[in-house]
Amino acid sequence: MTDTHAPFSDLSDALDEQALYSLVRRESRDADEQAACLRDWDQIYEQLSPGEFEGRFMEVWFRGIQLFREVANQSMHEAGTMRAGDRVLGVPVAMEGQGYFCGRPIAPDAIMTMRGGDEMDFRAPKHFDIVAVSIPIDILTRYAKEIEHRDIEQELQHVAVVQASKAAVNEFRGFLLTALESVSRTPAMLQYPAMQKGLEHALLSSVVKAVDRSTNEAARSTASPTARHAIVSRAQEYMRTHVEEPLTVEDLCRVLGVSRRTLQYSFQEVLQLNPVSYLRAIRLNGARRMLKSADPQRHSVQDIAARWGFWHLSHFANDYRRMFGELPSETLRNTTYPAQQV
Repeated sequence: MTDTHAPFSDLSDALDEQALYSLVRRESRDADEQAACLRDWDQIYEQLSPGEFEGRFMEVWFRGIQLFREVANQSMHEAGTMRAGDRVLGVPVAMEGQGYFCGRPIAPDAIMTMRGGDEMDFRAPKHFDIVAVSIPIDILTRYAKEIEHRDIEQELQHVAVVQASKAAVNEFRGFLLTALESVSRTPAMLQYPAMQKGLEHALLSSVVKAVDRSTNEAARSTASPTARHAIVSRAQEYMRTHVEEPLTVEDLCRVLGVSRRTLQYSFQEVLQLNPVSYLRAIRLNGARRMLKSADPQRHSVQDIAARWGFWHLSHFANDYRRMFGELPSETLRNTTYPAQQV
């Protein structure tokens, strides 16, 4: 069974131009059917344990990124190659027994990775459930260098199973599952470029953080207090002049030419607030302004939240209520439209 969502075409021209995306759900009764689920992958699945095969698959695709979850009740041997030009990272959600990936044993707290062109050799145990993300290498490499000043492909060279703490693996797994569940519930929000950008950056940040094996807390920025104040001032100025845009921390790092860590410590020291929280406040205020001037008959909370890059609607509602003392739906319902159209 397949359920694919394409971009909608009946929303206001005042909102972002539509972007390409897809959501696919499938159920399979055969290992070959399961192997064919991932687009642009050349792989063969061989069922190893006896019994009727039951598999499920869900994939979100946008901006060349594949976020997917695959479940199978039987043990399988998976061989082949992933799509060229990508780096994939996956983590088990559930498994019965131990599996082997590229000659290395995997446990529930393992992060598996490979890049396009590598040969896959995976023995999946019974009742295996995995969530994974496949990202174009050029996007991931550029992000890691510009935002974290790291050469992530060098770090992952010859690495098939990432050595990470249980807490780091749990955080990575939890984020991927949350992102997939959120998009699957409201796939239409992927039509907004701002939402896609926000989710893309969140996925990139999650991947880079998950494979960070650095434990050196002394790696804090050596910037002086004066320099940190200057960084925050420049960041605030940029935010003010781009207040109508769905900015991200990654945007600020690129514009200022500093790492995420330097930006983090600068904001914490100067404002006692991290840049993510500061940006969230800016975006919440932008969403509030739009909600107050929107036509409730033509626009929804989901539309406007996505316009401002909020991809998790329940988190948006909670943050909004915490900030403004009311739900975004209440703001929209009490609007004095047509004071200003969005």
